[in-house]
Amino acid sequence: MADFLIGAATAAHQVEGNNIHSDYWIMEHVKHSDFTEPSGPACDHYNRYEEDIRLLAEAGCNAYRFSIEWARIEPEEGRFDEAEIAHYRKVLDCCRSSGITPIVTLMHFSSPAWLISRGGWGTAKVAPLFARYARYVAEQLGDGLEYICTINEANMGIQLHKVIEDMMKAGKRQEGGVQVGQNNGLDIKSIALGMLEQGKAFRVNPLKINSFLKPRDEKTERFVMQAHEAARQEIKAVLPDAKVGLTLSLFDYQPTEQGKNNAARLWHEDYGWYLPYIKNDDFLGVQNYSRKIVDENGVREPAEGAPLTQMGYEDYPAGIGHVLRRVARSFPGELIVTENGIGTDNDARRCEFIREAFAGVMAAKDAGVPVTGYLHWSLLDNFEWQAGFAKTFGLIAVDRSTMERRPKESLRVLGSLRGA
Repeated sequence: MADFLIGAATAAHQVEGNNIHSDYWIMEHVKHSDFTEPSGPACDHYNRYEEDIRLLAEAGCNAYRFSIEWARIEPEEGRFDEAEIAHYRKVLDCCRSSGITPIVTLMHFSSPAWLISRGGWGTAKVAPLFARYARYVAEQLGDGLEYICTINEANMGIQLHKVIEDMMKAGKRQEGGVQVGQNNGLDIKSIALGMLEQGKAFRVNPLKINSFLKPRDEKTERFVMQAHEAARQEIKAVLPDAKVGLTLSLFDYQPTEQGKNNAARLWHEDYGWYLPYIKNDDFLGVQNYSRKIVDENGVREPAEGAPLTQMGYEDYPAGIGHVLRRVARSFPGELIVTENGIGTDNDARRCEFIREAFAGVMAAKDAGVPVTGYLHWSLLDNFEWQAGFAKTFGLIAVDRSTMERRPKESLRVLGSLRGA
């Protein structure tokens, strides 16, 4: 177990605070925002990263996945901020001095506001712009980067597209349809007004606001994957020994006898469609939180009485082991669990979830699956996108009035797994 990576993950916008040059900062602050609350100072991780990494290391963990914020590095198109890249160099140094292996993500949902004004993730323009940023980071941070995730949950746009399709058919949005925080309490008028306000702020047609967490079809999804391929090429040109990949949001689809065709279709849309773009990657970040039962009509609602998380999907820690085994049948490279966790205010349940999920990961490893790490989501209770701060995934609680950190028992449990 000495070489197996065990730790936790965060995303810059969700924990750092005051990400004022990002698209999400703008979307959070329009009058009719579709966010329940703005991110504000978030967890102040930008200033408190040393304490947070120290707590992770003291618990016995040896890995930390965090994201570099593109909007900080390139706040204006073509202008790179040397002070900000220096900040992330300090974060990497802190990891190394603490015995922590850093796993860096270059884009975890949030983007520079100027990118959205240029067409965002819905046009071919994004690939060279993202690749330029990726090369800059690789050149500036150099040998400090061992693992690099280009894009977090590159398939989220497709998954959101399916949620909208299902909502149109059913007349309502399914809770837990995607593994990201959403605000399902908005009326059509508020949504429309918010879109108009965003369009004015970004200086684009409101229907063409292509932030990353917008529904995409296969045509526009190709722009995302072209950005990944272009970034990978630039990183490898600078750091040929760095391991480069991306992460995917994957459900454990479990079909009934009549649902096998639907389950196969859903798995292809979430995973199989991406294989041609990632087959040359060094690793794949596997991210799973739950399962979905699939019958002849599609995805079923969780059974009555099934345990649910704060996010509305089923509490099902066995899913990660199942997904790892399935991915390993076709992906040729290394696998890392880059996210797996539970939104709950019951930390005792989180402790059990970690133990159960990790047992599934180790069983897959013992069966020959090339999994080399398990990173729990999340290190801190943080900003869960449209859902705000109400969803608690963290191993560490944060008093947002004082920013005091309170490690939970689940952090100790996670760290203890290295000696299991």
